Formats: sequence, C-alpha cells, structure tokens
Amino acid sequence: MWSFKLSIGLSLLLWAGAFAESKNAINVFKRADVLTSETAERNVEFTPPRKLVKRQSPYLTDATKKFVVNGSAIPDVDFDVGESYAGLLPISSAPNESRQLFFWFFPSANPEASDEVTIWFNGGPGCSSLSGFLSENGPFQWQPGTFRPVENPYTWVNLTNMLWVEQPVGVGFSTGVPNITDEFQLSQEFAGFYKQFATTFGLENRKVYLTGESYAGYYVPYIADEFIKQEDDVYFNLAGVAINDPILGDSTLAQQVTVVPYVDYWANVFSLNASFTAAIHERADQCNYTSYYNTYLSFPPPPAPFPVLPDPFASDEATCDLFDTVYLAARAVNPCFNIYHILDTCPFLWNQLGIVNQGDYEPPGAQIYFNRTDVQAAINAPVGTDWMQCTNKNVFGGATNNQSLSDRSLGPAADGTLTRVIEATNNTIIGAGNLDFLLPTNGTLMALQNITWNGKQGFQTYPATEFYTPYHPEYNYGELAGAGYLGLWGSERGLTFYQVQLAGHELPEYAPGAAYRVVELLLGRIKSFGDAGDFTTQMGNFTGTSPIYDNEPVGVQRKLA
Repeated sequence: MWSFKLSIGLSLLLWAGAFAESKNAINVFKRADVLTSETAERNVEFTPPRKLVKRQSPYLTDATKKFVVNGSAIPDVDFDVGESYAGLLPISSAPNESRQLFFWFFPSANPEASDEVTIWFNGGPGCSSLSGFLSENGPFQWQPGTFRPVENPYTWVNLTNMLWVEQPVGVGFSTGVPNITDEFQLSQEFAGFYKQFATTFGLENRKVYLTGESYAGYYVPYIADEFIKQEDDVYFNLAGVAINDPILGDSTLAQQVTVVPYVDYWANVFSLNASFTAAIHERADQCNYTSYYNTYLSFPPPPAPFPVLPDPFASDEATCDLFDTVYLAARAVNPCFNIYHILDTCPFLWNQLGIVNQGDYEPPGAQIYFNRTDVQAAINAPVGTDWMQCTNKNVFGGATNNQSLSDRSLGPAADGTLTRVIEATNNTIIGAGNLDFLLPTNGTLMALQNITWNGKQGFQTYPATEFYTPYHPEYNYGELAGAGYLGLWGSERGLTFYQVQLAGHELPEYAPGAAYRVVELLLGRIKSFGDAGDFTTQMGNFTGTSPIYDNEPVGVQRKLA
C-alpha cells in the first residue's frame, strides 16, 4: 500500500512507494529474464476482446442508409472498424436550417449498451471531437509519431454506443455561420441537433451520458443542464457526465495560483535553475498566490465562496502572470516542452491531426488526415473542406465573427450550473492527468472546493483512495495501457474526483485503461475505482500475480539503443 501525506504547500499529494524513484534500477534486466521464464512456463489461455459481429442492425434504416460508412474502406486503415454512420444533421427542424453539425456514430456490440448513448466532446473552444476519436477513444488510433492507424482495444465503443460530434457551428466539417456568444446558446443548439439525431436513428428513450475534456469542462455541464431543463426523457434522459482535465471557471485560480507548487512537485522534470525558482516563489508571494493556495486548497474548505483574485493581465506589465513566465522558461530549457504532457522532450512528433498551438511541428509536405479528400469521401464529410483540428473562426463571435468577443459564460463552477448537474444526476465524474501543465490537477480540485453540492461545500476529505486499473493481456503493441494502482480517487455526495499520475491533458490517450475504467463507472458497470476485478468486457482471470501475454512477452529483455 502507498503511504499518503497531504501537504497543501505542494502541488500534488506526495506519493510514497508506488511512484518513488527505484533504487534498484539495475534489477530491471533480471526482472525481464524472470518474466520471460515465467511466461514460457505458464501457458495461460486468453480470449481477446469481442470481434466484430455481423448481424442485422437496428440502426440501418431508410432514414440512416445515406450516413453508412464502409468500415473496410477507410483510407490507411487495414482492418474493418465495424458498423458506423457519419454525416451532417441540422441543429433544428426548421426547413431552411443551414447550420449543421458533423457526427460519427458507432453502435456497440455490447449487449449492455442497448438502452444508452454516450457522447464525446473535445474542447478549444473550437476544437474538433474527431481529435479525441483519432487519438484517444475511437475504434482506431493514429497517435503522434506512429506509422499508421492501429486497432484500439480500449475504444469506448466496446462498452457503449458512441457518438462524436463536431460542435459548435463552425468547427471541423460542421456547416453554417456561427452566431452564438455564450454556453446557453451553444447548449440549445446542441440539444436541437441531438433531437434530430435521436429521431433519425431511432434512439428515443435512451439514457444519455455526456463526456469530454479541456474546454468541454464548459460544454458538458452546460449541455447537461440544458438536457435537464428540457424535462423530456424521450430525447434528453441525462444519466451522468464525465470530464477529464477540465476548465471549470476562473483561469487565474486554475493556472496562476497552482503553477509554482506544480513546478516544485515536478522540479526534476522542469529543471529550472535556483535563481529563477526563487524569483517565481517571491512573485507568487507578492501576488497573494501562495497564501491563497495554502488557505483554500484544504479539506474541508473554508466555508463561503472564495475571494476573486485580480486579473493578472489587468496591467500592461502582467507581473502576476506566472503561468506564462514559467511556460517561457520551460521552453527555453526544453524547446519541445509540451503543455499537455510535461515529460515530452525533443524531437517534436508529427501529429496526423495537424498543429494546434504556436510552436507545434508541421513537417514540409505533411498532409492532415481529415483534410484528405479520400478520407472526407469515406466518412460522408463535405469533400474539399479545409478541415482544422481547431478552427480559426471565433465560435463565440456572434453572427459577425467578432474577434474581440469570447464566451460570455462565467463557467459552470461559478454560476451554479455544475451544482445543478451533480445534484440532478448524482453521477458526475471529474478527473485529471497529473502531467497536464495547461490545467493542473490542483486547479481543478480548488474549483470544486469552491462549490456547494448536496448540502455541503467541497470535498470534506482529500480524494486519496487508490485508483485501480485491471491487469490484462495486451495483443496490440500499437496501443498499450498501464495496470495496477495508477492514481487516486474519492467520491462524496454524487461527485467522484480522480487523478492519474502518468497521464497528460488528453487522459484517454496517455492512460487508456484508466479512462476505460472511468466509462465503466459512469455506465454503472462497476461500483467504484477501488473495484479490483477485471474489465467488464474482459474474459479470464487476470490478477496481476503472473505475467500474461499472448505471443512475445512484454517483459522480454531489450537492447539499449
């Protein structure tokens, strides 16, 4: 078992034991020999995950046949991805509606999924959910720096009927002119779309689960709240929500207050010099960040709403913008520093989804996967679209694309939206990857400590129970997942919070097994993250007491490059 000590002066809980640096690294080669030997001696029969089942589909109708995607004809994918449907549907039933959202829908072969639909959103604002599809939780993955797409044994389609939607209007293949300025308008447009989708595919009276990451920390709660307001279980029967690495409200609280403790915790990764480190500590003291952190990241929290800190960009000098100060220093030390996953170093890896941030690498002659006309034709997208992972349009710019405007919503943790969702569902899951610099774990926790739900404010005790991810066979070296105790979690009054130590911002990409467990909990297939049983879609008894692999043992000794 790990030993735990909560120190509010640190950016994260200090994990003794499981994540401590090994003093016996030389024994790794001996362990590899043992693993190889034990695997050879023990022949464990293992049944891989469900294969595609060819059957008469209840989703293929006259109304849906135009959306059919040939699962064996997706460019560069040399395997059948199964039944799916993709295309455009309008956000309302108005006969002249020009605003349409692009979707890709994958029915699940899992019999337990017959009465549900799970929806995934990426963030931005303005980023495509096909990003998560291709690199996080879709049935095939083409992750940065890899040669070609591979099957994803941890796709959420194994668990539930999955719907990826590019929204709001103006994102990806979606069509029409953006005309919104806040999340309330966004959620109304999405509800209009979802009603069209459910009607087209005969998905009335289904439970609906909403999931996402990053700026979907806004999208998911506001859309969930709109579903609740509809009071219509035929189309909007909200059953739960799950968000990882979210922005929930005040960015000063989420990023500026937490950045210096975060650097302290990961000091060996940032490798910043002593004088710079001393300077940012002094600045954090002067900006009241240190005392704020120590006071309000506590369990239980001080009662009553937390005071609002000054905007660090209110002055031309922006002296209290420590987040960007640290970011620039990190880029000087590590030119390939990745705000989403701080362990990355050079070289940059090319991403088939294209660049997102300034400084991302785009090699000469590279072609973005969803910008290829053969890919667009294969998935019923408008051929010739200049697809971007994150649009250069201001999706909250109103009808005039006013670049000076931004999302006018306060944030779900600030205006009561998140509280309403938690209390309506009692099935809300929020998590974080501890390698995420953009939205650090403790920024999310502090936002939650500042809200009241089901009668009390914040978590009363630190979420410090070990997060278990089942041991399992691996049959695809292109997509691997860790096992064992990978993080921490806690649950109080209908809200579950978790953290995964070795995951970045795109948590399902870096820790697909842990993310799979999150969806199992969301759907009610397991009782908690402490359950020590197998994945619910896994056949066999894999306890972690012996290595179990199908062909070449993963523990075989490798030569050093």
